[in-house]
Amino acid sequence: MDLDQLAALRTPEGSAALAAAAGLAGGDPLAAASALRATGVPPALASAALTQAELRHRAVGKFGPAAAGMFLTRAGLEQATRRVVADSRAARLRAAGVRTLADLGCGLGADALAAARAGIRVYGVEADPVTAAMAAANAAAAGLAELFTVECGDATAFDVSRVDGVFCDPARRRAGTGRRIFDPRAYSPPWDFVTGLAERVPRTVVKVAPGLDHALIPAGAEAEWVGVDGDLVEAALWCGELAEVPRRATLYRQGPGDEAGHHELTGSGAAEAPVGPTRRYLYDPDAAVVRAHLVAELAGELGATLGDPSIAYLYADQPTRTPYARCLEVTDVLPFSLKRLRALLRDRRVGRVEILKRGSALTPEQLRRDLRLTGDAAASLVLTRVAGAPTVLICQPVD
Repeated sequence: MDLDQLAALRTPEGSAALAAAAGLAGGDPLAAASALRATGVPPALASAALTQAELRHRAVGKFGPAAAGMFLTRAGLEQATRRVVADSRAARLRAAGVRTLADLGCGLGADALAAARAGIRVYGVEADPVTAAMAAANAAAAGLAELFTVECGDATAFDVSRVDGVFCDPARRRAGTGRRIFDPRAYSPPWDFVTGLAERVPRTVVKVAPGLDHALIPAGAEAEWVGVDGDLVEAALWCGELAEVPRRATLYRQGPGDEAGHHELTGSGAAEAPVGPTRRYLYDPDAAVVRAHLVAELAGELGATLGDPSIAYLYADQPTRTPYARCLEVTDVLPFSLKRLRALLRDRRVGRVEILKRGSALTPEQLRRDLRLTGDAAASLVLTRVAGAPTVLICQPVD
C-alpha cells in the first residue's frame, strides 16, 4: 500500500471496489482477484481493495463492526490495541482529567479513536506517511476528524506542553522488515525518550509488550498486564499522577457467562504465596496474573498454596469461582513416569487429553504421541514440579 493506492481507495470507484471485495474476503485469493477484475476494476485497485477486505475481515475480532470501514496494514493491525482495551483505557484517562492527549506513534489510530470517542481531543503523531494517512482516514470514517488529527513526523519533536496527557505506543517492529523488536531499548521512539515523558507530562501512559522485564519498569509507575479471553495481549505503564497501585492484572471476558466483563486484580507484585502440598483443586492462573506477579494475591483470595515456590500453579481444598484462574479437580498425583502414566490412562480408557505444563521440559506434542491413547474418555494432564520433583497430575475441569 502506498499513498496513491490509499487515495484511489477513497474515491467513489475505490469505495465500490472495497464493497465488492468485502463479499469475496475469506475465499480463494486468486478466484477473488479474477472475479473483481471481471467487473471492470483495474488490477492495481482490485489488489489493494482485496488486501483491505482481507485485513478488515481479520480485524473484526479486534475492532468489531467498525473494522468494516477502517484502512489497515498487516503490521499495524497486529500491533493495534483491541477496542475493548482501548475504550477502557480512554475512560480511565478521561476520569483522571485528561482533556487533550498526544498519541505519540499513533499507528492506525486505535487508541486515539477510543480517546476521541471518550471526548478527549487527540493529536496523533506517526512517522510512517502511509500509516499516518490511514489513521486520518480512519478518524474521518468514524466521524471523529474534529477530535483526532494526525501529523506525519518525529514523535520526539512534538511539543508536549500543548497537552495534559500523553499516550505512547512505541514501534516494536523494524521498519521495512516487520520483524519484532524484543529489546525495549531498540523501540522507536527510543526507550529513554519514552520513559522520560513522565517527567515532562504528569499523566503519561506507555503501551509495551507483555514480555517487558520488570527491571525496566520506571520507579513509581503502575505496571498493568492485560488479558482478553485468556490471551495475554499487552502491558501498559501508568506514570505520574495516573499510577494508582504498583501492579495490576486486567482481564476482559467476552461472551455469555457470570465471568463476562472487566476484572482487575491489584497488589504489590512483591508478595510471596505460601507453599504446601498438592490438594484436591488446582488453579491455573491467567497469564496476566502471572506476568504481573500477583499469584500471591490470588492465592490469598482462594485460600490456596503453591506446590513449588517457582511454579505458578495453586492448590486448594475447595473450588472457588474466579475470573483470574481456571480450576481443575485433581484425581491423581504421580511422580512422572511415562510407562505408569500410559498404563493408568489405558486402564481408564482415556483417549483424549489436554496437556498443560509449567516447569517441565517435556513437549506436549511428543508426550501425546508417546502415550498412544485409545478410548472415549477425556482428561487433563498437568506437567509440573512439586517440591522440586517432576510430577504429573491427572485432572478434570471444574465447571
